[in-house]
Amino acid sequence: MSAGGVSRSGKPAVVAHRGSSADHAEHTLAAYEAALAEGADGLECDVRLTADEQLVCIHDRTIDRTSDGSGVVSELTLAQLREHDFGSWHSGRPASVLTLPELLELTLDWARPVRLFVETKHPARYGGLVEARLLETLHDFRVAAPPSADHSRAVVMSFSASAAWRVRRSAPMLPTILLGDSLLGVQAGPATAVGATGIGPSVSVLRAHPELVDKAAAGGRVTYAWTVDESADVQLCADLGVRWIATNHPARVRDWLVTVD
Repeated sequence: MSAGGVSRSGKPAVVAHRGSSADHAEHTLAAYEAALAEGADGLECDVRLTADEQLVCIHDRTIDRTSDGSGVVSELTLAQLREHDFGSWHSGRPASVLTLPELLELTLDWARPVRLFVETKHPARYGGLVEARLLETLHDFRVAAPPSADHSRAVVMSFSASAAWRVRRSAPMLPTILLGDSLLGVQAGPATAVGATGIGPSVSVLRAHPELVDKAAAGGRVTYAWTVDESADVQLCADLGVRWIATNHPARVRDWLVTVD
């Protein structure tokens, strides 16, 4: 598989889901640094806009689950988010909220090529402004207009077809993945309609509908499966020809892939 030097030929490439999130607090610098040290081929993050329109790496609509504070992300400024600890709930080690520019710096400065998968969360208070700010940030880091999708250092993903279409319309060379947790969400029709370069089924959908990978490939699309934490699912993805597998255990999954035929 050719992916700009960031995947291993013949086997799925490993994407660290919110970093090495089984062992570290998700979306923290420590989680991503650990994933890189463990050999992850890609990093995955979710982004939301703060009240002052800063992109931060937070999955939930609120900060209640992953910090020592509470409140809605879109109603808090970056400075207010900086007042909270986003690490101790998981590992006992305090951590600050991570911004997308900080994660991009880490990714692009790493000693080997690594791809960053950015998921925009919807529905959101700011609607399409999320994608607009994301593209501005990717342009600032000179990764919004790659020579080809295969050689891109960034991928934009969303469960929202409208979000995927906004990105394809504004940055046609930037790869996009339409995510789905049902068969309907990742079938060829919706992906074709928005021009997505890949589909992103959950591993449970993939188990039930393994034909999705071949159908996507027939349309020139790659498959990104999430969240793949069990050895049987790693084997399934390898057998089917899945390009990217997102996991909370990047080191363990890389070890399993060594033994995959």
